Amino acid sequence: MTLAQLRYAITVANSNSMNEAARNLFISQPSLSSAIRELEEEIGVELFRRTNRGISVTPEGEEFLGYARQVVEQYELIESKYVSKEHTKKKFSVSMQHYTFAVNAFVEMVKQFGMDEYEFAVHETRTYDIITDVKDFKSEIGILYLNDFNHKVLEKLFHEFNLEFHPILECSIYVYMWKGHPLADRDLITLEDLREYPCLSFEQGTYNSFYFAEEVLSTYEYKRLIKANDRATLLNLMVGLNGYTLCSGIICEELNGSDYCAVKLDSDEVMTIGYLARKGTTISKLGQKYLEEIAKYKDKALR
Repeated sequence: MTLAQLRYAITVANSNSMNEAARNLFISQPSLSSAIRELEEEIGVELFRRTNRGISVTPEGEEFLGYARQVVEQYELIESKYVSKEHTKKKFSVSMQHYTFAVNAFVEMVKQFGMDEYEFAVHETRTYDIITDVKDFKSEIGILYLNDFNHKVLEKLFHEFNLEFHPILECSIYVYMWKGHPLADRDLITLEDLREYPCLSFEQGTYNSFYFAEEVLSTYEYKRLIKANDRATLLNLMVGLNGYTLCSGIICEELNGSDYCAVKLDSDEVMTIGYLARKGTTISKLGQKYLEEIAKYKDKALR
């Protein structure tokens, strides 16, 4: 196995076409196809499925490419530092469910390290994408929650992808709404109280099983349900339609503003919010600092 073969495989995966990949690599298509076949034979894994419409990466190929990207990136860092003598920025990336406090922790971490020496990325995304981002080395850390309902399914997936979940904080369930909502002045809200108001939920795409929902009580039969794919849209729907969502109760007015509130839901459900990382890997200095910033929200979780 050579570094060139790893680069070829990554380029093919990014191109979804052997011809396009060959053009990008400035080699002939037969030479590229031969190199990929030799790699597949050596590792005993089919990386790509060939069809009349092009090629697609196999599940086994996705796992292999995750390692391949890490190897190539590490080589390029070594090459730039010791061969080309270039100054290369260290990288840190995190994927997360739509938690304002997790974004705020990222902001504080970036402020402390600055952007002259480091390159940062943050992905607010779907639950399954968080898991695969960490599996494929796109992100070092993933932030999501487990509870009694989803933990068996998600932990099975973590085990399959060689990932570990580490708890950060536990919190009760709160109803998040704008302060002009008719129920905003309550001390406690029941699901029956909410029946006539639209429940707002983050859309999960292909992996829309109840187990991947970002909101607890995902199997409850809501009379009115609206799905959206970003936090700003959810906030607009709260104001425009008196909608609500179920959350951890950790409020970050720095990012969402002061027009919203959280009221305790009459439920015994508990969320365990934690971070996902690859098993056996050491968290980077940037990752450790990010987790320190998130841990500060333990005392801000409403009970």
